[in-house]
Amino acid sequence: MEEENQPESFEAFIKSFFYGKRSDLSFKFLSDLTQEDASIFIQSLFKDVIDSLDDGDLSQLKQRMLQGQTQGYKEQKNFEYDDGPFHPLSKPLSSMKLSLLTSSGHFLKERDPKPLGVENMTQKEAERRVFDFLKEEPQLSEIPFYSKPEDLMVRHGGYDVRAVVKDPNISFPYQRMMDLKNQGMFKELTLNAYSFVGACSQKRLLKRTLPDWVDKFINQGVDAVVLVPV
Repeated sequence: MEEENQPESFEAFIKSFFYGKRSDLSFKFLSDLTQEDASIFIQSLFKDVIDSLDDGDLSQLKQRMLQGQTQGYKEQKNFEYDDGPFHPLSKPLSSMKLSLLTSSGHFLKERDPKPLGVENMTQKEAERRVFDFLKEEPQLSEIPFYSKPEDLMVRHGGYDVRAVVKDPNISFPYQRMMDLKNQGMFKELTLNAYSFVGACSQKRLLKRTLPDWVDKFINQGVDAVVLVPV
């Protein structure tokens, strides 16, 4: 408690939203802005809040947040690749068997993956221990497509899960996939959809984990997998 009452610099404040003590991950882009740009953004955001209260129009507020995210992320080079694999579809989509793989951190209530060996870990603890997650190999959760939303839980230290708690389809669109199948968009789905926590060891994911997942899909006769990153 004593530490929380200590004075905080503006630089420490804007960096605290990115895997920091506040973990308000909707604003984690602030850590990539200069102090001057962050100050301008926050002042402009406050102004937009007042304008939105006055006229009931949230569009400018949403646009301000989008501009801040664009400005914060535009210089990031971490995930740029010179090339990558591209595989054109070998047959019409309407005749294909698909599956779903997301990095959203969903799982069935009765199948808690117990990350880091912790039972019933809370979202707050996942946010607090996100750097521990980044050292671990990811665990794949299997979720039957026929599952009800109330059967699902989500835990992920890398993004704000409040919206997906209300509707899992925002980051885990398993019901939307069922809708498209019923409309004849494609022929078949696997029994299960799949999810894991994307805040994990990326080297282990690429070198050790993904090959096994690819084999799992191939063994099920999957033609293509819909990937949803968060």
